[in-house]
Amino acid sequence: MITVTSALCVWNGEKGSWHFLTVPADQAVEIRLATISPRTGFGSVRVEAAIGDVRWRTSIFPQKEGGYLLPVKADVRRRTEIRPGDEVTFTLDLV
Repeated sequence: MITVTSALCVWNGEKGSWHFLTVPADQAVEIRLATISPRTGFGSVRVEAAIGDVRWRTSIFPQKEGGYLLPVKADVRRRTEIRPGDEVTFTLDLV
């Protein structure tokens, strides 16, 4: 299990907005070592994420800097009452 604290960020694109949390490169070493075998599209890695008691399965996506992005859907944001800019502690388990 990997525990991270990160600010909830928003990326606005032409087709909508994405909310995500960042796993910094120094905390992503365990993920990279555990997923040396071929990954799925875009190099994504399947995980079970949790914020407090709210758990969901999703994929994290690699960043050029060596970290990963965890997308956070609207349902999860509502259930955990988090908003952009909030510092959020979350956990990841590789699936």
